[in-house]
Amino acid sequence: MALQTTDATFADDVLKSAVPVMVDFWAPWCGPCRLIGPMIEKVSSQVEGKAKVFKLNVDENPMTASRYGITGIPTVIVFRNGQIEKQFVGVQPEQVYLNALS
Repeated sequence: MALQTTDATFADDVLKSAVPVMVDFWAPWCGPCRLIGPMIEKVSSQVEGKAKVFKLNVDENPMTASRYGITGIPTVIVFRNGQIEKQFVGVQPEQVYLNALS
């Protein structure tokens, strides 16, 4: 299951993680975000123990969204060792997200 991260916990949850982390930047009013929600949950269960998956509500956490220049959602960013490795804007096939974490 994808976990929630916030402006307050982002550094500990994502940037300091010893394993790769995928973050889904989303908002409840965003139709495409709701469309990929179940896919993000599925990816999360498939990478359990090897990577982490978090969701960040951009409306409730504007500082982190601004820091990463999130202007369109859904945006999914994969972090390794605290650095952005890959970034996807819009809906992608599930395999794209899985490949980004391998």
